[in-house]
Amino acid sequence: MWLSDPRGNLARMDTTSHDETPTTTETMEPSQPTRYAELTRLVASMEQDFHKFFVQGNKAAGTRVRQAMQELKTFAQNVRTEVLAIRNPAKPE
Repeated sequence: MWLSDPRGNLARMDTTSHDETPTTTETMEPSQPTRYAELTRLVASMEQDFHKFFVQGNKAAGTRVRQAMQELKTFAQNVRTEVLAIRNPAKPE
Protein backbone atom coordinates (compact mmCIF):
# COMPACT_ATOMS: atom_id res chain seq x y z
CA MET A 1 0.00 0.00 0.00
CA TRP A 2 1.24 3.48 -0.84
CA LEU A 3 0.85 6.47 1.43
CA SER A 4 1.58 10.08 0.61
CA ASP A 5 3.01 12.72 2.88
CA PRO A 6 1.89 16.39 2.88
CA ARG A 7 4.41 17.22 0.13
CA GLY A 8 2.90 14.58 -2.17
CA ASN A 9 5.80 12.13 -1.88
CA LEU A 10 4.77 8.50 -1.83
CA ALA A 11 6.04 5.89 0.59
CA ARG A 12 5.31 2.18 0.48
CA MET A 13 3.73 0.73 3.60
CA ASP A 14 4.79 -2.89 3.92
CA THR A 15 1.93 -5.29 4.63
CA THR A 16 3.58 -8.68 4.61
CA SER A 17 1.39 -10.26 7.26
CA HIS A 18 -0.16 -13.48 5.98
CA ASP A 19 -3.38 -12.70 7.84
CA GLU A 20 -3.99 -9.67 5.61
CA THR A 21 -3.49 -11.48 2.30
CA PRO A 22 -6.78 -12.04 0.45
CA THR A 23 -7.26 -15.58 -0.79
CA THR A 24 -10.36 -15.35 -2.97
CA THR A 25 -11.53 -13.15 -5.80
CA GLU A 26 -14.37 -11.77 -3.66
CA THR A 27 -11.99 -10.42 -1.04
CA MET A 28 -9.65 -8.94 -3.64
CA GLU A 29 -12.23 -6.94 -5.61
CA PRO A 30 -12.22 -3.89 -3.29
CA SER A 31 -8.47 -3.48 -3.88
CA GLN A 32 -8.93 -2.91 -7.61
CA PRO A 33 -10.01 0.75 -7.34
CA THR A 34 -7.39 1.21 -4.64
CA ARG A 35 -4.64 -0.08 -6.93
CA TYR A 36 -5.77 2.28 -9.68
CA ALA A 37 -5.87 5.19 -7.23
CA GLU A 38 -2.36 4.28 -6.07
CA LEU A 39 -1.19 4.24 -9.69
CA THR A 40 -2.69 7.63 -10.49
CA ARG A 41 -1.25 9.14 -7.29
CA LEU A 42 2.18 7.76 -8.11
CA VAL A 43 2.13 9.14 -11.65
CA ALA A 44 0.70 12.50 -10.53
CA SER A 45 3.45 12.84 -7.93
CA MET A 46 6.03 12.80 -10.74
CA GLU A 47 4.56 15.70 -12.71
CA GLN A 48 6.53 18.54 -11.13
CA ASP A 49 9.85 16.74 -11.39
CA PHE A 50 9.17 15.83 -15.04
CA HIS A 51 8.52 19.50 -15.79
CA LYS A 52 11.56 20.67 -13.83
CA PHE A 53 13.83 18.23 -15.65
CA PHE A 54 12.52 18.20 -19.20
CA VAL A 55 11.47 21.86 -19.46
CA GLN A 56 13.78 23.67 -17.04
CA GLY A 57 16.78 21.33 -17.23
CA ASN A 58 17.06 20.78 -13.46
CA LYS A 59 19.43 17.80 -13.06
CA ALA A 60 18.37 17.01 -9.48
CA ALA A 61 14.78 16.66 -10.72
CA GLY A 62 16.08 14.13 -13.25
CA THR A 63 17.38 12.00 -10.39
CA ARG A 64 13.99 12.20 -8.69
CA VAL A 65 12.30 11.22 -11.98
CA ARG A 66 14.51 8.15 -12.28
CA GLN A 67 13.77 7.17 -8.67
CA ALA A 68 10.03 7.63 -9.19
CA MET A 69 10.15 5.58 -12.39
CA GLN A 70 11.87 2.78 -10.49
CA GLU A 71 9.08 2.91 -7.89
CA LEU A 72 6.55 2.78 -10.72
CA LYS A 73 8.31 -0.25 -12.19
CA THR A 74 8.19 -2.04 -8.81
CA PHE A 75 4.53 -1.11 -8.35
CA ALA A 76 3.69 -2.39 -11.83
CA GLN A 77 5.41 -5.72 -11.15
CA ASN A 78 3.47 -6.11 -7.90
CA VAL A 79 0.20 -5.42 -9.72
CA ARG A 80 1.11 -7.95 -12.43
CA THR A 81 1.78 -10.57 -9.75
CA GLU A 82 -1.54 -9.77 -8.06
CA VAL A 83 -3.42 -10.01 -11.36
CA LEU A 84 -1.92 -13.43 -12.03
CA ALA A 85 -2.85 -14.60 -8.54
CA ILE A 86 -6.45 -13.52 -9.11
CA ARG A 87 -6.60 -14.97 -12.61
CA ASN A 88 -4.98 -18.28 -11.71
CA PRO A 89 -5.89 -19.05 -8.10
CA ALA A 90 -3.88 -21.74 -6.35
CA LYS A 91 -5.63 -25.09 -6.42
CA PRO A 92 -6.03 -26.92 -3.09
CA GLU A 93 -4.06 -30.14 -2.90
